[in-house]
Amino acid sequence: MARRATRPILVLHGPNLNLLGRREPGVYGRVSLPEVDRAINRHAASRGTQTVCRQSNHEGQLVEWIQGAAAEGFGAIVFNPGAFTHYSIALRDAVSAVTVPVVEVHLSNIHSREEFRRSSVIAPVAAGQISGFGPSSYLLGLDAALAAQPAATGRARARTRRPPPRSLR
Repeated sequence: MARRATRPILVLHGPNLNLLGRREPGVYGRVSLPEVDRAINRHAASRGTQTVCRQSNHEGQLVEWIQGAAAEGFGAIVFNPGAFTHYSIALRDAVSAVTVPVVEVHLSNIHSREEFRRSSVIAPVAAGQISGFGPSSYLLGLDAALAAQPAATGRARARTRRPPPRSLR
């Protein structure tokens, strides 16, 4: 069976993810961001696609990358918004405004952490959310982004925006 053609996937890392491997290794692990990016690129290659990985501690930069994703030719976004997950309406609105599917990912299980970390303003407008699998969350997110990506024929599949299950709110 031939693989369908896919557009590259944009992977965005939010604030403090540049400190992976050093910041709270008991929560986030000891793998550095460059190591995570290499694993993402290898995984994408094994799936017949490419990724571009970017990190910023600045909300506005992340908004601009999200808004420009389709124009840059990306077919989907894998996005770890970091601490912006819980309160950035600007990022939520950017995700809501784009036509490419966005998969929200987190290294830790945000639903089992401190109360303030348990809600995501991004999740209701994302194609889906994956959390709690360490760096593998990105790989699972990449697979989900590939599945959610509209067919290369140009016929975009409608995105369904559903709130998370009541048990996750």
